[in-house]
Amino acid sequence: MKNQLSFAILLCSLLAGCATESVSPVVAPGKPAETAMPALPLDKPFTKSIQKKVAWSALTGWRDDDLLPAWRAFQKSCLALNKQPAWKESCRQASLLKQPDNAAVRKFFEANFTPYQIINTDTTEEGLVTGYYEPLLKGSRKPSSRYRFPIYAAPDDLLTIDLGAAYPELKDLRLRGRLDGRKVVPFHSRADIMNNPKLLDGYELLWVEDEVELFFLHVQGSGRIVFDNGEIMKVGFADQNGYPYNSIGKLLVEQGELPLEKASMQGIKQWGQQNPKKLPELLQQNARYVFFRELPSDLSGPVGALGVPLTAGRSIAIDPQSIPQGAPVFLSTTWPNTNKPLNRLMVAQDVGGAIKGGVRADFFWGFGHEAGNQAGKMKQSGKMWVLLPRDYQFPLVTRQ
Repeated sequence: MKNQLSFAILLCSLLAGCATESVSPVVAPGKPAETAMPALPLDKPFTKSIQKKVAWSALTGWRDDDLLPAWRAFQKSCLALNKQPAWKESCRQASLLKQPDNAAVRKFFEANFTPYQIINTDTTEEGLVTGYYEPLLKGSRKPSSRYRFPIYAAPDDLLTIDLGAAYPELKDLRLRGRLDGRKVVPFHSRADIMNNPKLLDGYELLWVEDEVELFFLHVQGSGRIVFDNGEIMKVGFADQNGYPYNSIGKLLVEQGELPLEKASMQGIKQWGQQNPKKLPELLQQNARYVFFRELPSDLSGPVGALGVPLTAGRSIAIDPQSIPQGAPVFLSTTWPNTNKPLNRLMVAQDVGGAIKGGVRADFFWGFGHEAGNQAGKMKQSGKMWVLLPRDYQFPLVTRQ
């Protein structure tokens, strides 16, 4: 096993890093809107967090939350979870509730789940809660002097190497690269693609007018593109080039270009408008590059890594090595840039390149300008409790 891990680490270093997040499933036009893919089973080890069994009274604000939106979001999770033995009964019980009130939903969760506090591996109980949203960009199906920046579909030569096929112990490690002759080499970085667009000739999905907005579309992972005739196309994550995420906001702070309190999405966009000549070099510091696909127009929300549409204000992205995908998660944090409590039952339906560790969440705010305003400002401290099927025994040794 030690030699296998060493081999994996060597490959990761050669190919710019391992991608341990799940890949969002492709939902093809014409398929049902609620198409779902299998979630990670509960029998996998959750190595990046400690789970502490607690009483319901330990969940800050549990009795005050309106649980109906979370119950509806959990029903979407069940489209992916109900084939797993550990989740089957709780999903069946959820399906039996017909137009319940809030008291009935609270009774459902308390009867079918056990709360576990998520604790970081260093035994701290708090972590970072950020936000994301579904942006709207102006674009075109054809390039022009106005629409110059392409959104790319996943190229055919992008390889995904599943190490688990050869080494079951490494089943969550995936590498991305491309063939150069008979060698597997790192895929093109963001700088490579920006400096030589011909590398992806023929894979343009459409073009947009703003380079900074395009960069943040990569960060958000999904969005909508409005054309001049008013038509709107929904796009979602298809794949990425295998490089780790690098925060350009953090870089601007380190370089003295922005004070920490202005290193938000809004602050970075403003900096880009004021420094157009410096902008390309800054964007290239994040080597990670995201490829997109067109989504069906009837989706109720962008598709997360679980394979179901996200619910505004109730879906979060988590580290799947800390919290099982699809699980209800009670979050205790504050509203963006305030001390006002935000205590709410969420559902873990997405992942993200920057979402790593135990108590770590990305809060999905929904679509549009106000959602973007909240998401861009959100950088709060929070606590988290995962709700697991009541009779299930956690595979890790828990601290009680």
